Amino acid sequence: MASNTTSRVEFPSSDTRTDEMHSTIEQWAEELVDTVEAAKASEQFQAWLDVQSRFHDYSYRNTLLIARQCPGATKVAGYRTWQDEFNRQVQDGEQAIWIWAPIIAKQCPECGNSPNYHADTDCEYDETPPEEWSEGPVAFKPVPVFDISQTDGEPLPELDTDARGDATDLFPAVFAAAETLSVQAEVINADEWAHGTANGICQTTAPDTTQPIAEIQVKDRENTAAVTAVLIHEYTHALLHSGVTDKPEREKREVEAEAVAYVVGRYYGLDMSGSALYLAAWQCDEPDTILERLDRISKTASDIIDAVDQQ
Repeated sequence: MASNTTSRVEFPSSDTRTDEMHSTIEQWAEELVDTVEAAKASEQFQAWLDVQSRFHDYSYRNTLLIARQCPGATKVAGYRTWQDEFNRQVQDGEQAIWIWAPIIAKQCPECGNSPNYHADTDCEYDETPPEEWSEGPVAFKPVPVFDISQTDGEPLPELDTDARGDATDLFPAVFAAAETLSVQAEVINADEWAHGTANGICQTTAPDTTQPIAEIQVKDRENTAAVTAVLIHEYTHALLHSGVTDKPEREKREVEAEAVAYVVGRYYGLDMSGSALYLAAWQCDEPDTILERLDRISKTASDIIDAVDQQ
């Protein structure tokens, strides 16, 4: 994927700064849309997508069970699935993670029981014979799964969505901008990180509270540019997305947050080309969402840049 790293952009004239900045951000947003489209068609992304499609989307209940038994789990599958689908082998001595799996059988349209249990109930449904009933989950049973960290074998394709570049001086300024933005920020050591595969989290405070408007944590890594970009991403969530629970809207706001990180990172000369793969991986909406929400993206990026420049 082509790099979009540049030297830091400057808008020295205060008289034209707002218009020049908006025009530049609009141009970058259009470039990002094109790059996301290209990323979706790339062999790297398609290989990653193919692998992701073979993992189950676990229920909330099973997600909690996995987190309690293996807090660092990222990708889980059954013993045979690891062997047959991914050419990986569960390591000797590994403890299984137990989750609930549905038992699928013919199901009474009225009471939902299988034919055997239906005969022992008070249900009087008799419009169609059991052999014509549709199949569905009639009960659940515990089954063992294993996390990828418990296996050895062929590596799975990964997406490199990290920002690149020299953020030695930029990161302290971005971190210090938290106070100006009324946000509490914290960098957590990787050994103490308790949020799985996420590189950052944002927890907004109740609307009736005062400062800060949100508490942000980002995972510390050797790549300071990547940590800086994640911090900017979470700042955007804090400034724009308090109280958003509707899934379609939440996904669109994820696009906003990454688009803002892209703009701010690019403004300061970071290579933000990985943002295209990040946005492609969300598969939530057409990339044109970026352009539809350009005003929100532009204003938030400007606010964060102003806060960083004050440092």
